[in-house]
Amino acid sequence: MKSSLFLVVFFFCFVAIGQQDTDQQLAQHYYSSGEWEKAKMYYAKLFDKNPSKFNFKRYYECLVQTNEKSEAEKVLKRQVNKFKQDVDYQFMLGQFYQDNEQPAKAEKHYESLIQKMPPDPNAILALYTGFRTLPNLDRAFQTVEKGRKLLKNTYSFHQEFAELYGLTGQQEKKIREYLDWLDAQPSEVQEIQNILSRQIDFTSGDNTDFSLLKKGLLERIQKQPNEIVYPEMLIWLFLQNRNFSGALLQTQALDKRFNEQGKRVVELGKICLENKEYETARKAFKYVTLLGEDKLFYASAESALLHTRFLEVTTQRNYAAAEIEETLQEYQNSIQKMGKKRTNVDLIREMCHIQAFYSNDSDKAIQTLEETMAIPGITDIQRAELKMLLADIHVLHADIWEAALYYMQVEKDFKFEPIGHEAKYKNARVFYYDGEFDYAQAQLSVLKESTSKLIANDAMKLSLLITDNFGIDSNYRAMTWFSNAELYLEQHKYTEAFTLFDSIISVFPYHSLGDEILLAKAKAMESKGDWDKAILFLEELLKYHAEDILADDALFHLGDIYENIKKDTEKANEYFKRILFEFKGSLYAEEARKRIRNSRGDTTDF
Repeated sequence: MKSSLFLVVFFFCFVAIGQQDTDQQLAQHYYSSGEWEKAKMYYAKLFDKNPSKFNFKRYYECLVQTNEKSEAEKVLKRQVNKFKQDVDYQFMLGQFYQDNEQPAKAEKHYESLIQKMPPDPNAILALYTGFRTLPNLDRAFQTVEKGRKLLKNTYSFHQEFAELYGLTGQQEKKIREYLDWLDAQPSEVQEIQNILSRQIDFTSGDNTDFSLLKKGLLERIQKQPNEIVYPEMLIWLFLQNRNFSGALLQTQALDKRFNEQGKRVVELGKICLENKEYETARKAFKYVTLLGEDKLFYASAESALLHTRFLEVTTQRNYAAAEIEETLQEYQNSIQKMGKKRTNVDLIREMCHIQAFYSNDSDKAIQTLEETMAIPGITDIQRAELKMLLADIHVLHADIWEAALYYMQVEKDFKFEPIGHEAKYKNARVFYYDGEFDYAQAQLSVLKESTSKLIANDAMKLSLLITDNFGIDSNYRAMTWFSNAELYLEQHKYTEAFTLFDSIISVFPYHSLGDEILLAKAKAMESKGDWDKAILFLEELLKYHAEDILADDALFHLGDIYENIKKDTEKANEYFKRILFEFKGSLYAEEARKRIRNSRGDTTDF
């Protein structure tokens, strides 16, 4: 008997649920179709069974659409009285009065909401949000003004006031509110910075907000010289504006005022280094070294100072012979002072790189590297990095099989690590230089699946170069000449390389290597630091090979040169944008998008 009763009850419940689902579907169908009368009937039924806010709003909307204003007002007031703290219903009633040409009634209703507002920050913020959304900014102002009085010092509504001042064009008051917020709650500096980053165009020198913020910070620094949050905020502001020299001056002043012994200046120098602001980075590190060898951050600043010069030499090619010798002497002095030990291996490796590739002293570099590998306690990865440099130097001297030996050792020891993949790629290039294209291709096929994106991309490019050009002419001369020329470039024998490039063009005028030759010539000029000639070769590539596979390479190289060498961000972004719009599947697309965002000082996707 009990089982039968249970089944009957279950059956009717199942039918009721099914009926409700059907009513919901029909209500939605009629609502979407604009059949308001039918939709109203179903939503009235649904609201009676389930008085949710969603069902009410749909039922209320149907009443409005069928012009049943009296009933709409009646049911809405009922909800308002039932849920007095729900500002959503309160604003629906105010909107009802406005929509039905009763502005005085609406304003009276809004005024009562503000007058009855409890001293509760959540309730005040909800009311403020409602007025701002309408938008009714006068009432929004009244809400936070009364809220500030009600809550006094417990919640000051700085963010809300700043938002309203911004919406009403009162920029000076807006900035003052943010600075007052910073003064009241310095621990929330990160949140304030995030908000300002979204509001201020830091790339524009004549931006009003930027000027007001800078002025306001300077004034507060003068009035409160012992308050650290304002100079820190000013340093942040300069960095957003990419005014690294201004940031350094403020950081040095802060360092002196609070006797930080260079800690903050070293950190700023590293930021400058990341942004390729080498001159300012050098000044930062030099400042710290001049504080004295007994200071805590002297050693790290000295190493960073040398590393900065290394990057200038190897990336910007910004040097003269005398400067190279001076730089090497600084390395030798530092290493002699610190001693040849495990912690200085990176410095020794950098010095040897400069000796071999920029000072024409490979023998000394090789000797130093071999001695360094014998230093007690160096790690396996340090030894592998030394071997990689040794191999690169042997390529420089055309000892390609000695180079291959070192590359294979590193590959064997670090088969599944990025450095092992790099060694395998460089070894494949050795066979490519020697004309062993089939073997090189076999090695590259494995590397195209490398977890290192950079190595995988490089392997793919070299593999495509071989695939597209090997065997086009019957005796493979063009491809052999091209690989020999690339080896000459590795050895800094630019005249010999260009002679081979020009021979290919002369003997095989319509060969598909045309774009590769122009890109190789551009890279050669980059290596020599002749950036203007590099630009000419890249522009020639775009002019005659705009539809070929290397066009996006040319665009990226041009963008990189204008950004980092010419310091012309606007021109650089023109090339980066062309990659995004003309070569959407390019391997450079992600990096180009990142460069554009960084130049604008924001994190918004492009």
